[in-house]
Amino acid sequence: MHKFVMALTVVTASVAAPPVLARGATAALPDRAGVTLRVAFDRRAPRPGVRLLELTRTRTGWQGRLTSDWYGSMPMHDIVRSGDTIRFAVRNINTPGQPMRRWAATLTPGGVALTGGIWFSEVRQTGHVVGAVRATALAHREVPLPPLGTIAPDGLAATPPMGWSSWNKFAEKIDDRTIRAIADAMVSTGLRDAGYRYVNIDDGWQGERGPDGELRPNAKFPDMKALADYVHARGLKLGLYSSPGLKTCAGYTGSYGHVAQDARTFARWGVDYLKYDLCSGEWQYDSADTVRRAYYEMGAALKATGRAIVYSLCEYGRFDVADWGRAVGGHLWRTTGDITDDYAKMSEIGFERNPRFGHAGPGGWNDPDMLEIGNGGMSEDEYRTHLTLWAMSAAPLMMGHDVRTTSPAALALLSHRAVIAIDQDAAGVQGKAVRVAGQQEIWAKPLADRGVALALFNRGERATQMTVTAADAGFARFSAVRDLWRDADVPVSALTFDVPAHGSVLLRADGTPQ
Repeated sequence: MHKFVMALTVVTASVAAPPVLARGATAALPDRAGVTLRVAFDRRAPRPGVRLLELTRTRTGWQGRLTSDWYGSMPMHDIVRSGDTIRFAVRNINTPGQPMRRWAATLTPGGVALTGGIWFSEVRQTGHVVGAVRATALAHREVPLPPLGTIAPDGLAATPPMGWSSWNKFAEKIDDRTIRAIADAMVSTGLRDAGYRYVNIDDGWQGERGPDGELRPNAKFPDMKALADYVHARGLKLGLYSSPGLKTCAGYTGSYGHVAQDARTFARWGVDYLKYDLCSGEWQYDSADTVRRAYYEMGAALKATGRAIVYSLCEYGRFDVADWGRAVGGHLWRTTGDITDDYAKMSEIGFERNPRFGHAGPGGWNDPDMLEIGNGGMSEDEYRTHLTLWAMSAAPLMMGHDVRTTSPAALALLSHRAVIAIDQDAAGVQGKAVRVAGQQEIWAKPLADRGVALALFNRGERATQMTVTAADAGFARFSAVRDLWRDADVPVSALTFDVPAHGSVLLRADGTPQ
């Protein structure tokens, strides 16, 4: 969902409000300057959920806007009348080569028929004429962003956060009972003691706001505070999910207009981690300035609660987020769109996308998205590469499978202490490729104790032999080398390895500096 576009605004004409029209009033296109046609849509396509059309005749032509549940105000452009039809363009998102899409509103005996679309959604719906009072109730109320500030480091996330997230396996089909069972499984499998501490509920927990504006969980989560207490009692931490937009990515209530209030609610429930996903907010916040201020707003709100909450920015790596993520209070920031459970996508993110981002280190981490280990879409060699690549990248390690049914093979990968130690190394250095030859890559990651982690990656379709040298680690010579996945020391005179297709070898080396 991740292409950005330019923001456009239109100021509608200010005219005296006509009397409220009854439902079913005859629709007519405005015939003189200052007259506005207002159309409400009670039955509407859920995404973007256009609920209001406003069209005003001006002295020089037309101006108008749509109002939607997902994006708020959607200005019309290039408005042209053809008989009983008005054709116009609306800004489009996330579709390369198609920055605008054409829409049409046609007067029919049954009402005003609206057709159009945005991104992957198509709109075909019919509305009825309403008066100014009803239109005012349906209109979007814009909430301004605060000026950009800087948030001081707070000591959280000294190493990349580790835990579990619900989205990859469950999407929005998640509930209180499942979260409790996942927390229990993280304890019983030993994954908690291996370092995985966060139990993160992604999209799908949100209900509606009450009369006081406070966001309630939906019926699947009857008592969020009690759930947090349950998770905490097992030595784990609870994470939640929200968006700066009107809607989350799955169509639930976002934090738009209620940022500080939501932060206080999360803190009162005992939340320890917030993933803040741009989602529908990409409509309002589509420039470097507005995105930074939107994320600063929640960062400042979380800080104001006084509770230690790890703040995960999810805006897909736009606008060089690694350059400013810490300054808005972030402890980790996504560098990519969503991962999928296949080698091609995982390797594209890990080898190509995430390495473009710098500035990782204690308190702030580049996040190439969740782990897919245990979901079944890759081979064991490919999953080993997945974890090796994430560990070498000093990436957050958020499991994304059903922990209750973790296979022995997946558990062995996920709980391998020596591999986790590379990811969690106190120096917090993000490893990088130091030698690339075709489909073979050697990466190095300096460690806090002056050792170096070395990873050999075979991205090819056939097994191959790869040889590592002291120079790859920045050493004049090796003094000790250990194969971490095999839990075995390796003679420094025998550093040629058989690497399977899509496979990897992970070494920890010591030596004499050059």
